[in-house]
Amino acid sequence: MQTLEQSRKRAMDLYWLAFLLTGHSDLSIDVAIESFDIQNGARPVFSAWMLRRSRRLVISKALAAIRDELAASARRTESKRSKRPALPPRRWTLHQNIPKVALEHALLAIDVFPRCALLLSIFEGMSLHDVVILLGGDRSLVRKAQVAALREFICKLAGSEGLGTRHRLVCRR
Repeated sequence: MQTLEQSRKRAMDLYWLAFLLTGHSDLSIDVAIESFDIQNGARPVFSAWMLRRSRRLVISKALAAIRDELAASARRTESKRSKRPALPPRRWTLHQNIPKVALEHALLAIDVFPRCALLLSIFEGMSLHDVVILLGGDRSLVRKAQVAALREFICKLAGSEGLGTRHRLVCRR
C-alpha cells in the first residue's frame, strides 16, 4: 500500500512539473504518464536510477511538446527592452507554507520562455549551461528571461489576493 501511495505522489509531482512548464493540463497528463510508464517498466535494480532521471525526462518531453510556443515566447522576450535588472535581495526565500495554488497562479501568469527559464534554474536547480541547452536560446537571452521571470513572479506572488503576510516572500538577513 505504501508503494502505491509513493507511486501516486511521484506521478502527481511529475504532472505538476509538466503543467508548470507547459501550462497545458491535457498535454501535461500525457507527458507525465509517458515518463512514469517508462520508469515503472524498469527492473527493481534500475528503479532508483530511473526515479532520479524521471524529472529530467518530464522536462525534456514537456519542452519538446511546446517547442513552437517556446520559440515564439523567446522572440517576445528578446524583443522586450531590458532595463537594468532589479533583482530581489540575494538572501530571500519563499515561506514554506505558501499555498501551492498561489505558486501555480504566479508562475502560470509568466510568459512560457521566461517561466521555463525560472522553473529550470531556480526551482529545479539546473546550471545556466543546461538551461540554455534545454531552451535552445543563448546565454544572454536566458539570463534576461530569468531576471524578468523572477521579478514578475515575485510581484505576482506578493500581490496575490488572499495571501496574508505569513505567505509572502521572506528575506533572510
